[in-house]
Amino acid sequence: MNIDEKYMKAALLEAKKAYSKDEVPVGAVIVKNDKIIARGHNLRESKNDPTMHAEIVAIRKACKKANSWRLEDATIYVTVEPCSMCAGTILWARMKRVVYGASDPKGGSLGGSFNLYEMPNLNHHPEITGGVLKEECGELMSQFFKGKRK
Repeated sequence: MNIDEKYMKAALLEAKKAYSKDEVPVGAVIVKNDKIIARGHNLRESKNDPTMHAEIVAIRKACKKANSWRLEDATIYVTVEPCSMCAGTILWARMKRVVYGASDPKGGSLGGSFNLYEMPNLNHHPEITGGVLKEECGELMSQFFKGKRK
């Protein structure tokens, strides 16, 4: 197992926490210096807050821990391709890298629907790695939505 798979498995554990709370099963972890510094999962339904995506939850925790809004040498691992709100927040936090599992052709903003980071006037361009454990990440989403349709 490579390093990206190791941390994506940790993000999957967060996604499973969301699933158990009847939240869309997306999980995220933020890693700096080969250590998880923050974890998050979707909490939109339970908090009645549209900004409580897994990435935002994790970023808020990481910034509090770092006592800074800058997370320059950090990598975020998220089970599903980030939406525009989350990709923008990752960008503004100056994160070095984004690693995601399943693509999101409807709402993903790192290539699924469009790629925010290809905007030429941006002063920061995080590295993107997609498709890490995509089958496991995608299957969790599929199970959740199959259950919702029943």
